[in-house]
Amino acid sequence: MVLSISGVVLLGVIMFLFFRKDGMKVSHAGVCALFGFYLAGTAVAPSIKAGGASLAGLLGGFTP
Repeated sequence: MVLSISGVVLLGVIMFLFFRKDGMKVSHAGVCALFGFYLAGTAVAPSIKAGGASLAGLLGGFTP
């Protein structure tokens, strides 16, 4: 649960930075959010979740 919440916060910060610095429009953010919601309901969602978990495990293994 902590990983998913921190992932959402990280993506939110990235989206905010794109919105403020790179001129991302609110409509683009809305389309991205809708795409994420629709993608979560497909058969690909477990594969994406497993890929995210393995990436988090890989990044967690780099701690000094």
